[in-house]
Parts: sequence; C-alpha cells; structure tokens
Amino acid sequence: MLRTVCLALLLATGLACGSANRGVPASMLGWNQPFPPFRVAGNIYYVGTNEISLFLIATPAGHILIDSGFEAKVPELRQRIESLGFHFGDIKILLASHAHIDHVQGHALVRRLTGARVLASQEDAAVIASGGRGEWAYKDAFSWAPCPVDEIVVDGARVELGGTSLIAHLTPGHTRGATTWTTVVRDGERTLAVVFFPSATVPPGARLVNNPDYPGVVAAYRNSFAVWRRLPCDIFLGAHASFFGLQAKARRLSEGQRPNPFIDPVGYGEAIATFETKFNAAVESQR
Repeated sequence: MLRTVCLALLLATGLACGSANRGVPASMLGWNQPFPPFRVAGNIYYVGTNEISLFLIATPAGHILIDSGFEAKVPELRQRIESLGFHFGDIKILLASHAHIDHVQGHALVRRLTGARVLASQEDAAVIASGGRGEWAYKDAFSWAPCPVDEIVVDGARVELGGTSLIAHLTPGHTRGATTWTTVVRDGERTLAVVFFPSATVPPGARLVNNPDYPGVVAAYRNSFAVWRRLPCDIFLGAHASFFGLQAKARRLSEGQRPNPFIDPVGYGEAIATFETKFNAAVESQR
C-alpha cells in the first residue's frame, strides 16, 4: 500500500507536470514520439517510443522490464504499461541492454517507484550506478540520477521470474557491458527463440583504433559479432526500433498478418551482417 501511495504522489509531482523532454538530449528528441504499446508474442510487450525500445515481459509473479528510457518519460511508460492491463508497480526486475542515457536514465526512478531489483553486467553496472561517468565513448557528456545495481549478471547468467527465463550474453563494444538477452516464447504450437539485441553501432566520433581508454574495443566488437552469429533467433527485437523494423512489423501485426511478422530470422542475420560491415569500414577508416 505504501509503495502504491508513493508511486501516485511521485508521478503527480513536478516530474509529471514539468517538461516532457527535460533531460533528453536535443539529438534524441525525435526518438521520443508516442507509439502504441502492443503484444509482440507470447508474454512479451512493446512499451517503448517510436525509436527507443522498452520491453515488458509479463509473468504471474510480476514483470521484467528491459530498459527504462529517459527519466522524464517514466510517467508515459507507466501509462503505456497500465493501458495493457498491467500494474506498473508489479515490475520486479529491471534489466539493461546497455548503459547509455536513452536506455537507463530512468532506471533510478523506476527502481524507486516500483522496488524492482536492478540487474546489470559488471562493466555497465559501474556506469549505471555512477550516473553516467566512465562511459568509454561519450565520457561524461551525459548524466542521470545514479541508480544502485542490486545484482551483477555474468555471461550465461539466467534470470528467472514466474516461469520465464532470460539468458544474459555479454556482447561488449557499443558499451563495455552491453548485454544481449535471449528467451523463448510459445506462439500457437511453436516455441520461438527471441533475441533482444543491444546495439553494434559505433558511437559518433568514437575512436576504435589505438584507443587508450578502451584498448580492447575492436576485439570486443568482433567477439560480439561472433556471439550474435551463433545465437538462434526466430523473433528479432532490439534496443532501437529501427534495428528490427518495428513500425512496419507492428502495422502488419495489427492488420492480422500471420505468421507473426516479428518472426524474422532472415532479417536478424541481415542486420548483424550489415552492422558488422559498417563496423569493419569504421575500423579501416581509422587505420
């Protein structure tokens, strides 16, 4: 009861009434347009914006949220979740795809409002807990309210709640602790492998070759590409909507297309190949 009262009071304060884009970098404003929440497949729901992907995994024991988005957008996140018939306060576990401002700035607020346990890789946990300090590419350009991390996840760790199991695959590069999450869902008579892809882009202006702050960055990316190529994938999802063609697939799903348009193993393979080609070109341009 106390948590519910606190949630209502906090969301009714200046956070909800102030600027809807407070703390959002100007370059990312276009990523925060409304997008209708919907069920992707099984117990996986899209609750993000037009470009910043947030995923709710609903279980009878509470819910798992992958990424929190911007702090100023948390009230809208709550509305999207509750419009689907779920309770925001039932979020029990908060995960991260990677520790960049557009994916984890809201972590501290979501944790405070829901009591969710925050889990992250060792490298990204340090950035999340420091409020953005120490990020290899952006340095201290972006910041957020520091968020305690309740548990460190290692490669291969299994996160379980209410009969759902997610597996952590550490795929560093975009951040030192970027994490690819995988799970399975039932779709009719089929069991489908789901991949939540973090990112393989090179941050703008980032130095890949002979970077004294992250000397192993090139090897990290290459190892991660090897992991992504090995992962079985039926349903391809990602930290940004443009990675996996969210808008077109959501439209087709709403029109009743079957099989589910988010079943896209070919698109997954093509996306990984494209990201790898762009990464290799970036490395060559810096030699």
